[in-house]
Amino acid sequence: MPNRKTSPDNPVEILLVEDNAGDIRLIHEAFKEGGSASRLSIARDGEQALAFLRREKPYTDSPRPVLILLDLHLPRKDGWEVLAELKQEVGLRQIPVLVLSNSMRTEDVHRAYDLNANCYIQKPPDLEKLVRVGRQIEAFWLGTVVLPPSWKPVQPVLRASRKIA
Repeated sequence: MPNRKTSPDNPVEILLVEDNAGDIRLIHEAFKEGGSASRLSIARDGEQALAFLRREKPYTDSPRPVLILLDLHLPRKDGWEVLAELKQEVGLRQIPVLVLSNSMRTEDVHRAYDLNANCYIQKPPDLEKLVRVGRQIEAFWLGTVVLPPSWKPVQPVLRASRKIA
């Protein structure tokens, strides 16, 4: 079964669930600087993320992400609730969820794994380190890990990102 390497002709969709505009900009820049051909969709709160993933109005035509980068501290519905709901839904639970948080509290790390997060990453403090983390995420999750074969990459787009609201 082939790995899912990104290229301009084979980009993949990643959903970033983050409410902090500065972190969104940094993460987008990190993937761009790292040479990623992935496309980031942005959800700024937990309710928006779930509507996007469930393809509820107005996201009925939203692409299915192959990875979710999830912040824990979100408005309307926090990352804990999003993670718990995702991992209970048959159509969504197989999408790998990478928690990306500023917290390194032991309780938060344990709770994320108890809710079936696929990994827990502390947000790096600067762009250089974030670029390195972005490359590692792509190398491992899109180049090494075998994801379910029914997931198809999105239509070709070069390093694009878009807000979903």
